[in-house]
Amino acid sequence: MENQTNIQGIGMTSQRTRDRLIERLKEQGISEPRVLNAIRQTPRHLFVDEALASRAYEDTALPIESGQTISQPYVVARMTELIVSKPVSRVLEVGTGSGYQAAVLAQLVTSIYTVERIRGLFDRAQQRFKTLGYQNIRCKFSDGSWGWPTQAPFDAIIVTAAPEVVPDELLDQLKKGGKM
Repeated sequence: MENQTNIQGIGMTSQRTRDRLIERLKEQGISEPRVLNAIRQTPRHLFVDEALASRAYEDTALPIESGQTISQPYVVARMTELIVSKPVSRVLEVGTGSGYQAAVLAQLVTSIYTVERIRGLFDRAQQRFKTLGYQNIRCKFSDGSWGWPTQAPFDAIIVTAAPEVVPDELLDQLKKGGKM
């Protein structure tokens, strides 16, 4: 699924910088062309604090507000590759954070439902999605361990937060044969 807005040229980073990230991801074993293209097209520097924008295309996790982090691009690429290895239409993301993972997935699946429990992160992610023109991302301010039962079932559920135990509520919202 293509984003409605051409986001490739937005911001202060060159295409060459993004291409270097893609080469590093390939060297680490990421091989799905659609995933690599989605990462190439997603302006990661817009998902981090302006003071860290020059580091946005390093393959490293970076701090965002509220003591949280934006995941390392390799982790985002690998989780996305696992999700889209078979056709999926509806994906639930638990832990919106900056919104970067949802933005990458939005280019590859029909609908993303993302849940965030920290109000500041939720508000800023929603604004980024709007600014970048994503039409297929739905956001909910809630505890992710509850999922989004009114939108279930999901073809896949991606948990970007780190629970000690997978809540039964999430498992119940996964389609039979779905991936988590």
